Amino acid sequence: MASEVGIVSALKRLFGRGGAGVPAFAAVGDGFFMAQPAQVENPDRIKIGSGVKLGPDCVLRAKTHYPGNWLKSPDGNHVSQTFDPSLTLGDRVTATAGLQVIAYQSVVIEDDVLLAANVYISDGGHATVRGDVPYKYQGIGGVAPVRVGRGSWIGQNVVINPGVEIGELCVVGAGSVVTRSLPPASMAVGAPAKVIKLWNADTGAWDHV
Repeated sequence: MASEVGIVSALKRLFGRGGAGVPAFAAVGDGFFMAQPAQVENPDRIKIGSGVKLGPDCVLRAKTHYPGNWLKSPDGNHVSQTFDPSLTLGDRVTATAGLQVIAYQSVVIEDDVLLAANVYISDGGHATVRGDVPYKYQGIGGVAPVRVGRGSWIGQNVVINPGVEIGELCVVGAGSVVTRSLPPASMAVGAPAKVIKLWNADTGAWDHV
């Protein structure tokens, strides 16, 4: 009980609006810290592990519907959708500034993942079915779960696309766009990201690919 009270008190200080400003996360572990400013959408769909530390300007969105008011067509001619999302941050996930995680179905960031500044992760994107209609009115397409494996390091300005599974203990270089899944204990760079090294457990060294 004491630890629960401590967590709520800390969240009140962080969000600065008293009880009304505390996100009602589905679960939140001990030692959680989220620097301000921050944005959280549908916190009841978001689970936060123990020891999670998030820097300023982080955005966590579990999207239950599309579009929001800003993306509606003035004549009502837009695609409307509903979603059943979940977003999970494992224990001791650490992010610096500007992390954005958008979940329409499922995004999981496993324990001990390190995220540099301005990482963008989403399990869906704007549909491109037609070339004669503004894309913001076409809804969300290509929705597929995303998972970032335990202990991985995601570099600055990395984009992780829908359907990607990053294995445990991977390194993704700064500025990469990850469009395909990566094997465990690999290093990948580029847009699209390509594996350049694999960890060799037998030799205890990285092998160039």
